[in-house]
Amino acid sequence: MTSFEARDLTDVRAADIVVGVDGSPSSTAALRWAVGQARLAGGRVQAVAAWEYPTYYGWAGPVPYEDIAVSVGKVLDEAVHAVVDAATPDVEVLQSVVPGNPSQALIDASAHAALLVVGSRGHGAFAGALLGSVSQHCVHHAHCPVVVVRGKH
Repeated sequence: MTSFEARDLTDVRAADIVVGVDGSPSSTAALRWAVGQARLAGGRVQAVAAWEYPTYYGWAGPVPYEDIAVSVGKVLDEAVHAVVDAATPDVEVLQSVVPGNPSQALIDASAHAALLVVGSRGHGAFAGALLGSVSQHCVHHAHCPVVVVRGKH
């Protein structure tokens, strides 16, 4: 049903649905929609969580690189397990934690995917925005169709 590994996204297939997950309610709704769509289409889901090493005015904090990836992986795994249940055992959900800018990671993954799904707002600084910066960037630059899921689905 699910598998987690920190890896690149070179095995994205042409029929895959790529979905960005950051643990926000909007991204969980996007994941739920993607799993439902994959079930209807007979495809699989690539759940992607991307992260960047935090820097503040050119100064990098003392957080070890591995700790960030592990924390992001836990958030991704919890989101997948909250969405994928006994009702969707036939949908394969692969989990990927990738270092780098979330927008760019999703756009890169979209180059080989059938569909990219993102939430309308994630954990960004402007929670009241109608469309988050990652989703807006993906809508404009993805290599495949993009679905933006609003709110809790």
